[in-house]
Formats: sequence, C-alpha cells, structure tokens
Amino acid sequence: MLGTPGQLGGDLVDEGVRQGHEMLGLTQWDCDITDGPAVERAIATARPDVVINGAAWTQVDAAEGHEAEAEAVNATGAGLVASACAAAGVRCCHVSTDYVFDGTATSPIPEGATPSPRSAYGRTKWHGEVAVRERCPDHLIVRTSWLYGRQGPNFVLTMLRLAAERSQLRVVADQRGAPTWTGHLAPAMLRLLEIGPPGTYHLTNSGVTTWYGLAVAVIKARGLAVEVVPITTEEYPTAAARPAYSVLDNLAWRDLGEPPLPGWEEGLRAYLSSLDAG
Repeated sequence: MLGTPGQLGGDLVDEGVRQGHEMLGLTQWDCDITDGPAVERAIATARPDVVINGAAWTQVDAAEGHEAEAEAVNATGAGLVASACAAAGVRCCHVSTDYVFDGTATSPIPEGATPSPRSAYGRTKWHGEVAVRERCPDHLIVRTSWLYGRQGPNFVLTMLRLAAERSQLRVVADQRGAPTWTGHLAPAMLRLLEIGPPGTYHLTNSGVTTWYGLAVAVIKARGLAVEVVPITTEEYPTAAARPAYSVLDNLAWRDLGEPPLPGWEEGLRAYLSSLDAG
C-alpha cells in the first residue's frame, strides 16, 4: 500500500490484516513514487500480489498554484507505479476522484462518462488515470468522493473542530455528492481486488447530500448547540473550482453482483462511533 499513513491507506492496511492478508504500508519517505527506480526496488523487495497506490497530492486549492508539483505526483508518479507493476507482473490498483468530472451532471455519473476536470487537482488525477491505463493492463482504477476517515484531515473533523470554537457555521449547500467513510470503502476495495476484472470502478457510500446536509448531520449526531447556515458556492470562493454535482454511480460494482455500499448516513454514524471508541 503506497500512501500510508492516510485516511484510506490506514484503513486498507488494518482491514487487510483483519482479513488475514499480509499487508505492507509504505509512506512517501519509504517510497517516493516520483522516483521510478525507487518504486521498482520497493516492488522487487516486497514482491506483492497487488500494489494499491493511494499516494497523491490532495491539496486541492494549493494545486492551482502548483500544478507541476501535483502533476509530478498524481500523474507522473502514478504512471511510474503502473509501469513498475506491469514489469513485475503485479496488479495495480489506483485511487482516483470525482474531481475528474466537471460537475454539470444531474444524475449519478457512470464509470464510462467522459472526464472533464475543472481544476488542477482534477486534471492531474485524470492524467494519472490515463497513465495507469496505458502502462499496466492489469489495473483497477477506483474513483471515490467526499472521503473521510480516522486519520484526517477531513470535513467531518473540521466541522467538529469549528463547532467547538463557534456558535454558527456557514456551509455550502449547492454542491451535491456522496460522503464516503473509509471504513466502508476499504473492505469494498479489498473485495474488488479479489473479484474485479481490470477496469474503472466507482465506489462510494450510497445516497446524496450537500456539504450543508453533512454538516447538519454531524452537529445533530453530536447534539451540539451550533447553528448551521446554508450558503452558496459564490459566498465561499476557493482557488479551485468544486464540482456542483459529483455523485458517482457505482454501476460496475453492482454489475459484479455486489450490494451497494451502505448509505452515507450509516457511514457517518459508524465513523463517529469509531472516534468515540478511540
């Protein structure tokens, strides 16, 4: 697993161990994916059956002013990992994002929809997908969205932190997506690695909400006396354009005969319980 510790990487390693798999998590200091020979050495040393690449430049707004640096990790690095996997005869699983789409859809987006990213982050992640497809025939590309997990940072933890500091939270209410808990995503990805033919898959919790709706659910679940006020995207400008609609249709997953992932509300409840359990 490349890209540990991290929200998804940590849960993937832990879930794999729980299922009885031998898991190895590598940090960016253990293996810099922009260094081709280093990636090749890491794979040759570990001799894995599968490499999951969760390493990425994920600072969405910062990528607008540092697109070359984001490209080096999200695209060039992804391609180097895929090339090394192909040379070693190892399956490559690459983690991607809803940001490869432009946000103009009005219904859940299937895997075959044409990407049209609007941000530097989205462009670099799309270039990474292209590189993985071109360089490693035995690949799985897993797109997910609105991810949150125990390691943070993430939206849920940010809302809890701000709620402890303020009496009012102003949250964007005109961007729609599917919040996804890593505790549900990790076992689904491991299952996909076992049964899925090469290709692109969308994996998210079920259901749809807005950032405002997610914030309200967080505050309500914690019983906090904090007012959550809906605002528009225009009222909260950011360097990078956010997709207005990025609900991913998990069609390819369902076509494998697998049940949809639980609803986002269930994921949130389970996540908050996991935080309470330490």
